Amino acid sequence: DCRQYTNRSCEECLKNVTCLWCTSSRRCMEYPVRRILPPADLCELRSARWGVCWVNFEALIIAMSVVGGTLLIMLGVCCCCCCCKKKSKKQVSGGPLIVPDKDDEREAREREKRRVRQEERRAEMKSRHDEIRRKYGTV
Repeated sequence: DCRQYTNRSCEECLKNVTCLWCTSSRRCMEYPVRRILPPADLCELRSARWGVCWVNFEALIIAMSVVGGTLLIMLGVCCCCCCCKKKSKKQVSGGPLIVPDKDDEREAREREKRRVRQEERRAEMKSRHDEIRRKYGTV
């Protein structure tokens, strides 16, 4: 029973993990497990100790809020950076300009070579057809 440690020390009270120490009233009581935080009529948050004597619930809540908020902000920044990075590859200065990488540049060079060869073949075929037309007088 936690009440037997009332008016003793915080360390003695908190040896039992089910106990809550209230420094303002120097009472040791059962931790209200149905509630996450002890109610104010039982003990104020700044006076309540659980687990260790040097951390009160008020400081614990503030520290957890700061850590949680920092983690959420970092997660949001990372998500924004990733999204912006993907968008910047696909779209630069508002237009749908694709930022070329090495593979894209190689493909573009190969396409250009094929286009030039095709135009050379067309010109060659046109000159052959013109020669045949002249030979048979259809020009």
